[in-house]
Amino acid sequence: MNWILGFILVLIVVYIIDIQLTKNRNKKTKKILIENWGKPKKEKYFNFELINLFFRNQKSPKNVFQTISDHTWEDLDFDEIFKFIDRTTSRIGQQYLYFKLRTITEISDLKRFGKLTEIFSKNQRLRLNCQVELSNLSTTKAYYLEEIFREKNEEKSNNIWLFRFLLIAAISSIALSFFNQILILFLIPIFFVNLIFHYKNKSSIQYYLNGVGQLAASYKVAKNLSSLEEIKTYYRDLGFLKNIKSVLSKIRFIEWERKLDNEYALLLWFVSEIIKITFIIEPLLFHSFQNSLENKGKDIKSLFILIGEIDSAISCASLKAGNSQYCKPEFKDRKAIFVEDIYHPLIENCVPNSLTLKNKSLLLTGSNMSGKTTFIRIFSLNAILGQTLNLCFAKKYECPFFRIYSSIRISDNLMNSTSYYLEEVVRIKELVHASNNEGYCLFILDELFKGTNTVERIAAGKSILSYLNKNNDIVMVSTHDLELTDLLKEKNFDLYHFSETIENERLTFDYRIKPGKPTSGNAIKILELYDYPSEVTENARSEQDNFG
Repeated sequence: MNWILGFILVLIVVYIIDIQLTKNRNKKTKKILIENWGKPKKEKYFNFELINLFFRNQKSPKNVFQTISDHTWEDLDFDEIFKFIDRTTSRIGQQYLYFKLRTITEISDLKRFGKLTEIFSKNQRLRLNCQVELSNLSTTKAYYLEEIFREKNEEKSNNIWLFRFLLIAAISSIALSFFNQILILFLIPIFFVNLIFHYKNKSSIQYYLNGVGQLAASYKVAKNLSSLEEIKTYYRDLGFLKNIKSVLSKIRFIEWERKLDNEYALLLWFVSEIIKITFIIEPLLFHSFQNSLENKGKDIKSLFILIGEIDSAISCASLKAGNSQYCKPEFKDRKAIFVEDIYHPLIENCVPNSLTLKNKSLLLTGSNMSGKTTFIRIFSLNAILGQTLNLCFAKKYECPFFRIYSSIRISDNLMNSTSYYLEEVVRIKELVHASNNEGYCLFILDELFKGTNTVERIAAGKSILSYLNKNNDIVMVSTHDLELTDLLKEKNFDLYHFSETIENERLTFDYRIKPGKPTSGNAIKILELYDYPSEVTENARSEQDNFG
């Protein structure tokens, strides 16, 4: 009797110690979270192959307005933008934030997400409680939860009737052997047939090995999050949590598979394998598990989105806390742009600029390195942030709700033997096709058709830009071809430029956008500043005068 009381006492002590350790751990986590609030993550390496899994493997929801293409993502260096914006605590939140930045949904969904962000901005207690829970999903393993509800080509076995027959046969052979020992021999062929199905089934289980271990942990986090009153009020339908319970009871046998790397070296695992083969346990349980996933896959995805959306909203609240100059975008149903003090969050001491366009597009010219390409990038990345996260790095942002397309960073495709010009032709064809859609489109282009000769470049550029600048669409194009300024001025393009000054034999840029076209260039002056032979620079100026 005394040993029973002693055992109970030990359990109580262990339980109390565990509670205290958890409290201390949570206290330490909260301290770190408070210290890092409003700051970018310190981690230097971002594994985008894992971060983009959810985006790559899921079909876009029905309410998607536009999916940001790989071309535009790369044109705007959005991997770097993501690193700056990402303040998520969990890996699931990180995956969802990436998905959100590449998936523009309807304005109503955007405003809803904005409200959730505001809740966390104003309520530190709620935010910290949520972040502590989310920290339980901060290991690399959490990236693989999306495997559970990912659409797969893995087919269900049609042999379930045979598996059941083999199970009954094995049990019958053992049971009947008590009456006649010779009948146990029937178990030998049954065992070898089961052996084939058992190891064939293991290849199917591999699809799920990474994800199943995270389902139970994610369920616990989501359940704790949903118990918070403010979260419960925001998310009205949490019925999917109850539906997931039935799946949890069936994942233990798959979790066991993760521990079988040395199954042939350990006697215990060897014995367990013999038992599972004899009674064909794994194929039967796996079939039941697949049925559960078919029925509960949407519920597990809802679990993922709940965790991801909460973490992403907290990340946006942290982003706002660390950046004094930001605004909530205002979307207007007219072909007009009004932005005030718009800037790039990654450019140190970035010079903010303002722009107003009314029923016009933008033709932007200027000197080398003056900032014209940077400006169109700044505007387009803020357009995406405004339409995905409900915030812009600007004092004011009033624009239509765009579909956004770009042609900035293009190179020769050596693998496909494709020239720069042909690559650009294919890219711009996508923009031409998009211009036939209803609504508003924003087309961002840099140095149009620079892969061909001057005369054809200007002729084709004028034609393409005039075609894109129709209906409600807005074009922003940067170019060195000053000839386009005269050709497009009467085609509803407003002319702006960036310029420089020369002080003490040095080029100085103010990075300010100015109306009109530039009065001079700097290409020859740069040659002089870099000590090119006078014969070269003087001859260049003479030729420039001849062209002028």
